[in-house]
Parts: sequence; structure tokens; C-alpha cells
Amino acid sequence: MNENIFKQMLKEKKLKVTRQRLLVLELMAAHPGEHLTAEEIYALAQERYPEIGLATIYRTLQVLVDLQLLDKLSLDDGFARYELSQLPGEAQEKRHHHHHAICSGCGTVFSFEEDLLDTLEQSLRERLGFVVTDHEVKLFGYCRSCIEKQKDRHSDRQIMEVID
Repeated sequence: MNENIFKQMLKEKKLKVTRQRLLVLELMAAHPGEHLTAEEIYALAQERYPEIGLATIYRTLQVLVDLQLLDKLSLDDGFARYELSQLPGEAQEKRHHHHHAICSGCGTVFSFEEDLLDTLEQSLRERLGFVVTDHEVKLFGYCRSCIEKQKDRHSDRQIMEVID
């Protein structure tokens, strides 16, 4: 992804352009949909800049989350994970939420764009005067691959009950 786009994103947020900030944004863009931990980002960063420290990565991630350039999420696996919150050049107000389906069998995380909460948000606004500013949806279940494996093994009753 173009470094100039990231520079512009940082400038629009009135943030100083630093090598570390650009690096983290570039790494996130190079790994779309991977929901990386700070430690994974650190390992990737060290490939390019071996002198970079883990504390620098943590500080940089927090700044980028605070400025809504990155989203910090929990997938209930004990780790904070990060992803780009908006595509370069995308207006913040046009940003579309995406959600996550998490396989309880293998841990695979699927992102999906369908936003079925628009109707609920509109209803809350009309009935209660409550304006939703953000939401996060995490669905837990079993992916196709895990279901197929369980069908072959017939050993996990819980999954078999979900299948039937």
C-alpha cells in the first residue's frame, strides 16, 4: 500500500508522521483480515527494523487506536487484536462496521460485512432517543471444516447436536 496514503491519514488526524506509525499501518494493510496481536505485529516489524522495541509497538498501537485508525478487538482468546479501522481514503462517517464469526473448534476468525443492526439502531433512535455510536458483533459456532471433521469422527456430541 502506498506510504503517501498513510502519511496523509496521519496528517488528517493531526498526528506526527513517524517511521514506527507508518510501519504499523503498512504491516496492518499487508495482513488484511488477520487480526494481529501486538506480539505478531512486533515480530513482523523486527523483520524490517530489528532495533524496534515491543514497548514502541504497544505505544504506537494505542495512539493509532485512539485516533481510530486501528480497531482493537477481543476475540475471547485472551489477546488484544488489531485491524485497520478504515481503508485509506475512506471517510470516517462512511465507515462500515464489520463483524466476526469465530469457530469454537479451530479458532478461525471470519470477518463479514453484513450489518443487520441498522434496523435495531434506527429503532433505538426513534423509540428511546438513543444514538448508537459503535457496536461489535461476535458470533461463536463451528466452521464448515470442523463440522465435516466431526461428522467423520462422530465423537463430539455437542457439535453433532448443533449439526442436527
